Amino acid sequence: MNGAYGGRGRRIVLWRHGQTAWNIERRFQGSLDIELTDTGGAQARRAARLLAALKPDAIIASDLKRAAATAAELSAVTGLSISHDAGLRETYAGAWQGLVHEEIIERYGEQYAAWKRGEPVRRGGGELETEVADRAAPVVLESADKLPDDGTLVVVSHGGTIRTTIGRLLGLEPRTWEALGGLSNCCWSVLGEGARGWRLLEHNAGSLPEPVLGDDD
Repeated sequence: MNGAYGGRGRRIVLWRHGQTAWNIERRFQGSLDIELTDTGGAQARRAARLLAALKPDAIIASDLKRAAATAAELSAVTGLSISHDAGLRETYAGAWQGLVHEEIIERYGEQYAAWKRGEPVRRGGGELETEVADRAAPVVLESADKLPDDGTLVVVSHGGTIRTTIGRLLGLEPRTWEALGGLSNCCWSVLGEGARGWRLLEHNAGSLPEPVLGDDD
């Protein structure tokens, strides 16, 4: 852990995957393996050209198809290989997965409201947000630790997982993580390394602006 706070000028770019059909339908994806739409692929190609300008040193990605396909576009532009890790998957949300938001609110209204209040909730009997951070943040930190000084890591993941990872890396209390707004498809946030740890430099960058469509909106 100490290596991540050594003031070596590193950056972590957390990039959400492109659009899926379930995003458009406002259908909760969770850890189900949903593919990009053609629009999502185009979003990834556009964003990859912008992110390539940051001259990343490494790419890690969730192994779910929507994140892997998004990461592949940056790999194609930069020539970097991709390290896939299941620890970067989206939150497992049990019975919520596959439901549209209206169905979730109708069937699990109090659970949904408690989640939005920042209470620890196993949505649909799934993972707590802190458990998502427990598996995702170490993957990110381990990869960041391998960067050269002033190096840049691109993490291709999912809205909920990115939000919890940012919250953990910034040292925020879990009940406040909801204060970090969701990411639009194929937008990203940037953490920079300062003398006292990681700092949020950009959030939901790259939007045109686009609406936030997904599990974390």
